Amino acid sequence: MSPTLLPLLATRTDRPLRAVFDTNIVVSALVFGGRLRWLHGAWATQAVMPVVCRETVAELLRVLAYPKFRLTREDTDILLAQYLPFCETTSLPTPWPALPAVCRDRDDAVFIALTVSAGADVLVSGDADLTVLRGAVPVVSVTELREILDENV
Repeated sequence: MSPTLLPLLATRTDRPLRAVFDTNIVVSALVFGGRLRWLHGAWATQAVMPVVCRETVAELLRVLAYPKFRLTREDTDILLAQYLPFCETTSLPTPWPALPAVCRDRDDAVFIALTVSAGADVLVSGDADLTVLRGAVPVVSVTELREILDENV
C-alpha cells in the first residue's frame, strides 16, 4: 500500500470514510458498473460516505443527461436512487474557502472546495487535473480507496 495512505488509515475510527467523488467515478459506477460495481455496496453499507453539494449533484445530473448515455428520465431517477440516499449533503460556503492548490481545470475546483469545506477524508478521482494535486489535497484513486476500505474491514 502507498505510504501516503498510511495517515488515512491511522486516523480512521468506526465512522464511515467521508469521500468526495468526482463525477466521472460516480457515472462509471452507476451507468457502467463493471469494475466499479463494488462502490454500490460500499455506499450502501456505509463503508464510505459520499459527500455531495448542490453544485456536484447538478454536475452529475448534467452529465447523466448526455445523449451518448441514452438514459430516460426514469433511468436517471433509478441511478440517482442508487447513490443520493447514501450521500451526506452539505453546502459550499460563499465565498469558497481558500483552496490549497489551483486546479488546471476550473470545473474541477468545486471538488477541491467541497473536500476542504466539508472536511472530507479523501477526494476520489482518476482525473489527471486532480490527481496531480496529491500532497496539497488528499486525492486517491478508486484502487487506493478500495485498499483503504479493505484495510478497515
